[in-house]
Amino acid sequence: MKILFVCLGNICRSPLAKGIMEDKIEKLGLNAETDSAGFELFHRGDPADPRSVNVASAYGIDLSDHIARMFSVRDFDRFDRIYVMDRNNYEDVMSLARDQQDIQKVDFILNLVTPGENRQIPDPWYGGKDHFEQTYRMLNQACDQLVQEILSIERRIK
Repeated sequence: MKILFVCLGNICRSPLAKGIMEDKIEKLGLNAETDSAGFELFHRGDPADPRSVNVASAYGIDLSDHIARMFSVRDFDRFDRIYVMDRNNYEDVMSLARDQQDIQKVDFILNLVTPGENRQIPDPWYGGKDHFEQTYRMLNQACDQLVQEILSIERRIK
């Protein structure tokens, strides 16, 4: 499974989700790949926000190789699932969807935890360390659910 995480600038939430998920994939030997993207040109080419790097590092996750990139229509072709962090990200991604197949790939990441509620992960950019810690906990919980889905799929394939 190929998974894309999307937030506004691709420097806080989505790289953190990618890092969390990559750590779980590696530890469990899952057949999955991840990436992250955003919609704000201002941060294209930037590393992950130092506060995301710090919270990830506290959990043994390395975000040092992250380089922010823009979401592209080609991402619909490259990924099986596209998880967004908030309503604006959802609308941005959906505005580029070409057909029903693209639309079906997109969901709020917290729908993994609370299906159908479209709960949002607040952007921690304007907050302090505790906001980034809360973001980590929310993303970690969602990624745990995603791992369970991948494991279920892999069991069916075998």
